[in-house]
Amino acid sequence: MLTIENSLLLVIDIQESLARVMHGKEGLFENLQKIIRGAGILGVPLIVTEQVPEKLGTTIPEISPLLGDVTPIPKSSFSCCGEERFMKDLDGTNRRQVLVAGIESHVCVYQTAVDLVRKGYEVHILTDCISSRTEENRLLGIERMREEGAKITGTEMSLFELMRVAGGDRFREISRMVK
Repeated sequence: MLTIENSLLLVIDIQESLARVMHGKEGLFENLQKIIRGAGILGVPLIVTEQVPEKLGTTIPEISPLLGDVTPIPKSSFSCCGEERFMKDLDGTNRRQVLVAGIESHVCVYQTAVDLVRKGYEVHILTDCISSRTEENRLLGIERMREEGAKITGTEMSLFELMRVAGGDRFREISRMVK
């Protein structure tokens, strides 16, 4: 089970040129906002990446205001693990449970998830926070990540799993947000 003390949220490549052509983008953006806000409420660290931002643009305005002081890590490798700064930031958190959100499911999200599993991380794929240009590729990515050892979850499931109990200010704030 996820714990606040051992988890972090990874948001992969939610950039202008990519995000606008994703399957189900409205629901994707809504769920990304919820999971980023929820992570902030619970004190779960956030790492954000951008794939070749000089060509694909920066993180979309629906998401970027929620990042606070988190600066996206630019990368050219499809897997975030191919970027030295990402690995340094990840290792610096001393957390082994990685909640993964982002695009595209069958490329950057898939390759990152597989690399993280192989490095011994417990990877949780937020299926309502990932997409691809087609639903087929989104589902293919999810299926392959599961086969490689990633756990499948969703925004509400993970937030309530992290909280464990129904009570307190954080519970009330997250309950209002997900409704």
